Amino acid sequence: MSLSLWALKTGDHCEILGYDDALDEKYRIRLMEFGFHRGESVSCLHSLGFGAPKVYRVSNTVYSLDDEVATHILVNIIPSHA
Repeated sequence: MSLSLWALKTGDHCEILGYDDALDEKYRIRLMEFGFHRGESVSCLHSLGFGAPKVYRVSNTVYSLDDEVATHILVNIIPSHA
C-alpha cells in the first residue's frame, strides 16, 4: 500500500513510487531535479508536528518540504531492520 511522503515519521525510510495526478507538472520537474524521482530512497530526519515542514534526506542532500508538496509524493515504506 502506498502512502504520501508526508505520512513518514522521524526515522522512517521509504522508496518513491511517483506523484499523484494533483501535483502540477512544474513541481514534479523541480522535485525530480532535487532527486525525488521514482525508485529513490528517502529518509525522514525530522517530523516536528503541528503542520511544520518535515526534513528529508535524498541521497546526500537534505530538504524541507511542507504538506502542500509532500502529500503528492507517493511512497512505499521500507521496514527497518531492528
